[in-house]
Amino acid sequence: MTLGSFPGTWQLGDEPGDRKFARFSADASNEFTFGDTIISDVTVAFETWGELNAARSNAVLVEHALTGDSHAAGPSGRGHLTLGWWDALIGPGRALDTDKYFVVCPNVLGGCQGTTGPSSPDPAGAPYGSRFPAITIRDQVAVEVALTDQLGIASWHAIIGGSMGGMRALEWCIGSRERVQRAVVLAVGATASAEQIALSSLQNRAIRADRAFAGGDYYTTGERPTEGLAIARGIGHISYRTSQEFDVRFGHEPQGDEDPLRGGRFAIESYLEYHGTKLVNRFDANSYVVLSDAMNTHDVGRERGGVENALGSVRAAVTVIGVTSDRLYPLAQQEELVKHLPNADALHVIDSFYGHDGFLLETEKITPIVASALAN
Repeated sequence: MTLGSFPGTWQLGDEPGDRKFARFSADASNEFTFGDTIISDVTVAFETWGELNAARSNAVLVEHALTGDSHAAGPSGRGHLTLGWWDALIGPGRALDTDKYFVVCPNVLGGCQGTTGPSSPDPAGAPYGSRFPAITIRDQVAVEVALTDQLGIASWHAIIGGSMGGMRALEWCIGSRERVQRAVVLAVGATASAEQIALSSLQNRAIRADRAFAGGDYYTTGERPTEGLAIARGIGHISYRTSQEFDVRFGHEPQGDEDPLRGGRFAIESYLEYHGTKLVNRFDANSYVVLSDAMNTHDVGRERGGVENALGSVRAAVTVIGVTSDRLYPLAQQEELVKHLPNADALHVIDSFYGHDGFLLETEKITPIVASALAN
């Protein structure tokens, strides 16, 4: 069976845009084991900017967050619904100067924009759906290591990521420490906190409770769990921003001429509905669940003697960035990283109105920190 184009996902036959693809064919040398499941045919979608130098020493790996993808830079258009999510940082003369560096951004394992995930066809051609295995951040990095090998990169000049991308950057620094020279991690901690797990779990429950979810096997039913995914996004978005921002922008105001006393909406409700609809149009509910579950299991100290021991093994020079108003990944988590990482400088704190999303939005403040970290 051929899936063809499916809303919220990229499928073979869709316009590739700037994507490139690494394929790991079905043979014993390319098998990936995720828990009790073996997947021996994995595809990774990725994008690149700049040129790899002759010494292969200028490569920078950029790791996206939960609902990001490989399109970190570049315009929207054919194959890409949105402007690159970190466009202001990648390009000639920018923090990730593509006249100097070869920048690579892969779509993560479990995603829905070209890398193998729940919406991908299995070897028989049917979508994985509910049969896609539970994965961890370490599983995602194992696939990225295979991509690195295929690209012929022995060591990354730098690895950079925020939120879920920061989790992968930390795992690279610990599990493949000899292949990372420096790293920049933003708005993340060494483990998922109870509150982070709680919020992600509620979002996943909203998706699973949607009648159209069909246990994760909705790809052939003609329906999608759009309401559940939109609600999940709304819950998440509240934690990504700040109450101060919401009060300043929306307050207690109604949406336009609507009257909340007569079934109308408040402005903040309309705003959250808008962001839910945006995500529904570009993301897959199963991927949201799989990636959120992976984030919930994030713990760099698992089976490594604890967090302090794991972070203490890192060889790379690490720059840690936190956001003052981040209530999802508060500064205390970044302070813990700096305390235990042997080669971390002082914590870089971004003063921001935007909460956790500050690591995506405060590009002018982040630019000099990233540029300095890569140059040192």
